[in-house]
Order: sequence, then structure tokens, then C-alpha cells
Amino acid sequence: MTTRTYPTPELTEVNDMCNSGAAQRALDYYLKENRSTPDSDGAMFAIKPEVSQEEALIHASDLLRSAAATAYESACSHQGNQRDLAFSVVYLIDMAKAMVERSLQAPKAAANA
Repeated sequence: MTTRTYPTPELTEVNDMCNSGAAQRALDYYLKENRSTPDSDGAMFAIKPEVSQEEALIHASDLLRSAAATAYESACSHQGNQRDLAFSVVYLIDMAKAMVERSLQAPKAAANA
């Protein structure tokens, strides 16, 4: 019979795993009587309070650009109605992106006036 040895993780990897939300929930579930409660709003992520409106809009614009690229690639690989639907999503994303970019220009225009 042979004994298999497994490499031990580095200490930093162990600390990273221990500090993760998934590890904390697992420990809470199995070890604590009073389990921590999940966020009541059910949000998948939260925006840091110190993020300015301009930074948030810039990030939203980047996200919309990525979504448009994904939808465009999807449209190119389809035909017929599915292609038309995918291109309509590209169009809607482009309109939303234009609105976000316009809102980014408004404060600059007001500052220059």
C-alpha cells in the first residue's frame, strides 16, 4: 500500500481562504450556535460608499461597452430572428451607454460655463 502525500498550501493561501465569505459561512454553519445572517437586501455585490458618482458612471460605461461587445459577438453567430434580437440588445446597450456618457459630460460642461 502506498501513501499519497499532498502538498500543503502556503500560509498566505490558508489565510486568504479563512478570510473568504464562503469559508466564514461554512464555519458559521458548522461551528457557531448563533449563525451570522446574510445581508437582508440579497445583493450579489455592494458598491463602496466612497465611490463618486463620476467613477460609478465611468464603470457603468465600461460594463455597457463589454455587454455590447458580447451581444454583438452573439449576434454575429446567429441567423434570422435570433440575430435580429441580439442586434436589438446591442442597440439598447448602445443607447444606455450614450446616456451614461452624456451624464458624464454634463458636470464638465457646467464647470466650464
